[in-house]
Amino acid sequence: MPAVSKGDGMRGLAVFISDIRNCKSKEAEIKRINKELANIRSKFKGDKALDGYSKKKYVCKLLFIFLLGHDIDFGHMEAVNLLSSNRYTEKQIGYLFISVLVNSNSELIRLINNAVKNDLASRNPTFMGLALHCIANVGSREMAEAFAGEIPKILVAGDTMDSVKQSAALCLLRLYRTSPDLAPMGDWTSRAVHLLNDQHLIVTSASTDLQDYTYYFVPAPWLSVKLLRLLQCYPPPEDPAVRGRLTECLETILNKAQEPPKSKKVQHSNAKNAVLFEAISLIIHHDSEPNLLVRACSQLGQFLQHRETNLRYLALESMCTLASSEFSHEAVKTHIETVISALKTERDVSVRQRAVDLLYAMCDRSNAQQIVAEMLSYLETADYSIREEIVLKAAILAEKYAVDYTWYVDTILNLIRVAGDYVSEEVWYRVIQIVINRDDVQGYAAKTVFEALQAPACHENLVKVGGYVLGEFGNLIAGDPRSSPLIQFNLLHSKFHLCSVPTRALLLSTYIKFVNLFPEVKGTIQDVLRSDSQLRNADVELQQRAVEYLRLSTVASTDILATVLEEMPPFPERESSILAKLKRKKGPSTVTELEEAKRDRGADANGGPEPAPASTSAASTPSPSADLLGLGAAPPVPAGPPPSSGGLLVDVFSDSPSAVAPLAPGSEDNFARFVCKNNGVLFENQLLQIGLKSEFRQSLGRMFIFYGNKTSTQFLNFTPTLICSDDLQANLSLQTKPVDPTVDGGAQVQQAVNIECVADFAEAPVLNIQFRYGGTFQNVSVKLPITLNKFFQPTEMASQDFFQRWKQLSNPRQEAQSVFRAKHPMDTEVTKAKIIGFGSALLEEVDPNPANFVGAGIIHTRTSQIGCLLRLEPNLQAQMYRLTLRTSRETVSQRLCELLSEQF
Repeated sequence: MPAVSKGDGMRGLAVFISDIRNCKSKEAEIKRINKELANIRSKFKGDKALDGYSKKKYVCKLLFIFLLGHDIDFGHMEAVNLLSSNRYTEKQIGYLFISVLVNSNSELIRLINNAVKNDLASRNPTFMGLALHCIANVGSREMAEAFAGEIPKILVAGDTMDSVKQSAALCLLRLYRTSPDLAPMGDWTSRAVHLLNDQHLIVTSASTDLQDYTYYFVPAPWLSVKLLRLLQCYPPPEDPAVRGRLTECLETILNKAQEPPKSKKVQHSNAKNAVLFEAISLIIHHDSEPNLLVRACSQLGQFLQHRETNLRYLALESMCTLASSEFSHEAVKTHIETVISALKTERDVSVRQRAVDLLYAMCDRSNAQQIVAEMLSYLETADYSIREEIVLKAAILAEKYAVDYTWYVDTILNLIRVAGDYVSEEVWYRVIQIVINRDDVQGYAAKTVFEALQAPACHENLVKVGGYVLGEFGNLIAGDPRSSPLIQFNLLHSKFHLCSVPTRALLLSTYIKFVNLFPEVKGTIQDVLRSDSQLRNADVELQQRAVEYLRLSTVASTDILATVLEEMPPFPERESSILAKLKRKKGPSTVTELEEAKRDRGADANGGPEPAPASTSAASTPSPSADLLGLGAAPPVPAGPPPSSGGLLVDVFSDSPSAVAPLAPGSEDNFARFVCKNNGVLFENQLLQIGLKSEFRQSLGRMFIFYGNKTSTQFLNFTPTLICSDDLQANLSLQTKPVDPTVDGGAQVQQAVNIECVADFAEAPVLNIQFRYGGTFQNVSVKLPITLNKFFQPTEMASQDFFQRWKQLSNPRQEAQSVFRAKHPMDTEVTKAKIIGFGSALLEEVDPNPANFVGAGIIHTRTSQIGCLLRLEPNLQAQMYRLTLRTSRETVSQRLCELLSEQF
C-alpha cells in the first residue's frame, strides 16, 4: 500500500477497512468492529484535545461501521464539531455523517442549523454547497422552517456562483416536496423562472444554441429530458401558434428517433431513447393529437422485441397509458400477439408484469375472452410474486366484459382451481354476489360448482363458493338423480373435516339451509349437528352454530324455517370489491385512471352489484364467522383534520377528543394473556367490561370488541378511539365501524375492526374509550392485543426439512434467543397449547431431544411472507427455558421471541 500522508488521507481508516474485508466470518467481523468501537469511544471520552484530523478519522470509521449495518449511538457531537472547522475535508465528513446518521428529530438539530447558517453566510461557494446538500439530505421540517426564506435569496443573488445556484435550486425543490406549506411562493416563483434564461447550462439555458452541447451526437439530452418533463406539469397550450410549435418539436423528436444511428456506442442510443420516451410521455400527457398518439404507439411497438430489457420494459409501461386514450387504444390492440408472446417468453419478471398490465389495459369486449384465457394459461407457471395480481385482473375483466355469465362463472372456478391460494376473499365474494343478483345464471352456477366439488382435491375457496351457492340454489339441480339433495349434502360434508373453522361455519349454515330446501335430509343433518364433534367442538363459534341450528330445526315450524332461511335478496349496486382491492394494491395512478378512461371511452362494462354483508346464522351473538361476506368490507373512515399530536388513526365520533388517559392498571398483563388466544375479557371495572372475539387468516383479521355497561345508568357520548403511532399506521391497516354513542344500562354494544398486516410491526394500538356516566367524564385506555403472531399460519415439516431450513437461517441477524426463568409451572401440555395458540405448528418427533418443543409457520403480510422456526428447550431442574427463533427477517425474530418468552 502506498504511503498516505496525514494531510492527504486517513491511513487508520484504510487499515480498518482492510481488516474488515479480511475477516473470514461474521463473528470475526463483529469482534473487530466491537474492538474499534471501544477504542473510538475511549478516544472521544478521554482525549479532550483531539485534533480535527483525528476526529475526522474516527467519525469516518463510525460512518463505515453504520453502513455495514451496525447501530451507532455515539459520535454525533464530534461530527457536529467538525462543521465549525475551516478545513474542507473535515467539514465535508461532518456534513456527511449528519446527513446519514442524524435523525430529523435529534436534539442536535439546533446546533446543526447554527453551523449551516454560518456556512451559508460565509459566501464561500464550497462551504455553501456542503450546507445546501446537508439541508436537502436531512430535509426535516425544522430545517425548512429555518432556511426556507434564505435559500431563494441565494438562488437569485447576482453574485452567486452557478454551481451554488444549482445546489440551491435542488435544495429548494427538496424543501417544497417535504414541507410545501413552508416553501416560499409569490414573487420568488416569478423570479426563479427567469433562471431558465441563465447563460450557463448548469442552471439551465433556453437561449444558447443547444447544438453546442452534444452528447454522443444527441443535443443536450439531460436538458431536453428535464424540459419535456417540466412541460408535463402544465396542460396543453391554448394558443394555436404555441401549440403548433410544440407539435412540430415533438414530431421532430419522433422523426429523429427513426433515423439510422450516428454511433454504435450505447451512450448514443441511451441518450436518444431517453429524449424519445420523455417526448412520448408528453404526448400521452396532452392526449389531444391523434396523429402523434398513433405514431408514438407505432414507435413503442418497435421496442417490444428489442434486445435491451430496459427498453422492452419502458415500451410496455408507456403503452399501458396509451391504451387508455380513445385515440390510440385501437393502435395498441394491434400489438396483442407480441405482448402475449412477451408474457410467455420474457425472462425478466418485471417485464412480464408490465405485459400483464398492458393486456389488462388494452382489453375490451372484442378481445376479453382471448386475454382472460391467456392470463389463465400463464397463471399456471407465473411467478408467485404476481399471481395474486393476475387473479384480480382476470376476475375484473371476466366480470366487466362478460356477455354470457356462464363464461364468467367458469372463469372464476378455473382461477380457483389453478391458483386457489392466490384467490383473495374479494374474488369469491364477488362471484357469489353476481350469481345471487342474476337469475339466469343461478342454475348453471349450482350445476358447475357441484361438478367441480367432485374432484378428489378441492381448494378451500371452491368449497366456500360451493357451500354458499348450493345452500341458496341447490334446489335448482335437485331434480337430477345425480345431484339429489342427499348427494349434495354428502359431497359437501366429505370436505368438512379438511376445512378451516370459518369454512366449517359456512358449511353449517349451508346445512341449515338444506333443512329448509330439502325436508327429506332433515334427519341426516340433525344427526350431524347433534354429534359430539359439533356440540362439543373446541371452537366456540362452531359449537354455538351447531346448538342453535339444531334447536332451530327441531322447534321451528315449516313457515318459520322458510322465513328465517329464505333466499338471499339481491345485493345493492356499488363498486366491485375486486377493483377496489386492485386499486389498493397498485395505487390510484395505475388503475383508477385506466378504469375511468375506459368508462369515458364508452366501453360497455357490465356493472356488477356489491353485496352488503350478510349471514344465514341464527346465532344471537354476532361473530366474525357469522358475517361471511363482510371481512375487509368495512367502509373506510372518513378523513378528518389531522390531530395536533400523537398518531390518531380512527376517532369514531368525537369532534375534539380529550387527552388520552394512561393505560389502565393491569392492561399489560391482560395484553400478554391474549398473545396466545383470541377471545376473552380484555378489561373490566365497576362500570365497563370490554370483551374481544377475533379471527385471523393470513394477512387479514377481524376483531369484534364488545362494550358492556355494568350499571343501570346510560353511558352518554360513548366514543371508542383506536390510537396508533406513525410507524404502526404504516405497517398495520385498521378500519372500524361506528358504535352507538348511547349505551343503555345493562346493555352491550359491539364494534367491528377489520385488520390487515401491511408489514411486520412491534407496537400495538391503544384503545381509548371516553364517555359520560352520571355527569362524570370517564376516560379509559387499554392496549389492543393485535400482535405480529396473530398473522401466523402453521406449517407442517418433517425433521429433515426442519433442520435443513434451520441451518439455512444461520445468519446471526436471523436469530433471536432468550434464556429466562419459568414464571409458571412447567407443564408439558400447557406448553404445547401455548405454542399452538401462538400460531405455529407444533412439530412432533422432530427434535432429537423429546423434551424440547419445535414449531414452524409463516408470518403473512400484504407485502411478503416470512418463514419462522422456533425451538423451546426446557430445563426442569433449573426451572428455566431457552427459546430460539429463526426467521428471514431480524425484526420478526426479535418481536416473536419477546412475545413468546413472556408466556412461560
